[in-house]
Amino acid sequence: MAADGIALRPARPGDVPLVLALIRELADFERLADAVVADEAVLTASLFGSAPAAEVVIAEADGEAAGFAVFFHTFSTFVGRRGLYLEDLFVRPAYRGRGIGARLMRHLAALAVERGCGRFEWTVLDWNAPALAFYRRLGAAPQPGWTVQRLEGDALRALAAGTV
Repeated sequence: MAADGIALRPARPGDVPLVLALIRELADFERLADAVVADEAVLTASLFGSAPAAEVVIAEADGEAAGFAVFFHTFSTFVGRRGLYLEDLFVRPAYRGRGIGARLMRHLAALAVERGCGRFEWTVLDWNAPALAFYRRLGAAPQPGWTVQRLEGDALRALAAGTV
């Protein structure tokens, strides 16, 4: 643990209830609580099964869970190497202002460099001004001309079935 009482560690299978709680807290903050359908069984299989889909880093402050980052690898055809994609970063309100978010971001940037990634990317809600300002302070830049696209639910199934 660092002198400031903050430590980062990879999540372990026993942390799944904590990870789910943090996901729900993040969803509440983002006004998306109804969108959370994950449960402990799904997270256990997705994070710790035979082919993990993502990794999680837990931030602790004075031994208490303060936040987390969920990330996975992508691939850039233009760069010809994999990238690191930050799916979610969340610091509990009581722990904000202690540098935990920046520490998580530095940790992920270091992992990206260590793993030979060509990029470290993420999305942020356009209304989240504090997060946008935080990312600018870290040196991140928006990608003009790009928008996020998504297929899910019935639209995903329809395309998979060839009915569109």
